Amino acid sequence: MTIPQKSGLEKEDVLNVLREINGNPEMTQRELSTRLGISLGKINFILKALIQKGLVKAHNFKNSSNKKAYIYILTPSGIEAKARITYKFLMRKISEFEQLEEQIRLLKKEVGEIESTASTRTGTTQNP
Repeated sequence: MTIPQKSGLEKEDVLNVLREINGNPEMTQRELSTRLGISLGKINFILKALIQKGLVKAHNFKNSSNKKAYIYILTPSGIEAKARITYKFLMRKISEFEQLEEQIRLLKKEVGEIESTASTRTGTTQNP
């Protein structure tokens, strides 16, 4: 089983699972599912893949009344993978942000040209 990474969204799901586990290792799969808005089946699939890859370890609670309760711990490899995925995610978001800034700049220029053309036709100026 491999970590599902067909799209940026799925990579983001894996990153979010790693972040949540890091912040709250006692969180159940159901709580992860609710908190992240990901189906319980997909959470289970992601966790199994992360465990198989050695990025996460699952341990039973010794004092838990629910013997199926687990604590999820990032391994050193998991911490490294989380850092790597976080960096790639950040670079992708910065690139998207820069592209949006360029689109906004071009749209503002286009709107300005349209307003300029309209005001010369009517002989008035318009404030945006």
